[in-house]
Amino acid sequence: MKLLTPSLLIITCFIIGGAIFKSVSPRHCATILPDDTIFVLTGDMRRIPFAMRQLRKYPDADLYIIGAGADASFDMSRRVTIESDSKSTYQNALAIKKIAQRTGLDRIVIITTEDHMNRAKYLIERELPYSEIVACPVPLTDMPVTKRLERWTIEYIKYIATLFGIKEG
Repeated sequence: MKLLTPSLLIITCFIIGGAIFKSVSPRHCATILPDDTIFVLTGDMRRIPFAMRQLRKYPDADLYIIGAGADASFDMSRRVTIESDSKSTYQNALAIKKIAQRTGLDRIVIITTEDHMNRAKYLIERELPYSEIVACPVPLTDMPVTKRLERWTIEYIKYIATLFGIKEG
């Protein structure tokens, strides 16, 4: 019975923490200003089309597509820059930091899926502590509940690892 109690406590804390993790994740896109710079992190097929829809609303905004898998298979007549060297969320954060510092940005909009937003925003805020990071999450629609639960659980575990200093992987 003594062995069961700590295990049960750990499982309970994990479940409560996961519920909190999901509940504090932004649900809607925050206010994007007309001349903001938007960064979309690749990794999910919903992100780039969502970012392109946002860009149509803000013709003076710049868009950076950050990460592996970025290609030019969409309308490039807009102000779009592709960075395809970074292969992880942490490397995305470093690439965004480099661009922000080079261009003098102190406010950036981040587009990624809602399950990925907490960790992505945390890593970017650590690299750019004096910048305003505006969240614009892509909703996980048209996905079975079990798949969404799996994705949220994986991102929650990665977030916990990130809090312990594990940035890659």
